Amino acid sequence: MPNAPASRPPAPQTSDPDPKPVAPEKPLPSDCCESGCEICVYDLYADELAQYRAALAAWRARHPEREPED
Repeated sequence: MPNAPASRPPAPQTSDPDPKPVAPEKPLPSDCCESGCEICVYDLYADELAQYRAALAAWRARHPEREPED
């Protein structure tokens, strides 16, 4: 009998067509090598955080009826 392919769990289904943006994870201190990289993980985080804040503001403008959770 041939081996059946491993089954994967189904992808999570969201019932919300416009979910609230999720904040990026802050880098751990150990994520930075402290060697003066041109683009540090903290620079990338700052960019992601700015994008998140803009997306969150736009989401809140689209959903004024929802209470802020943070």
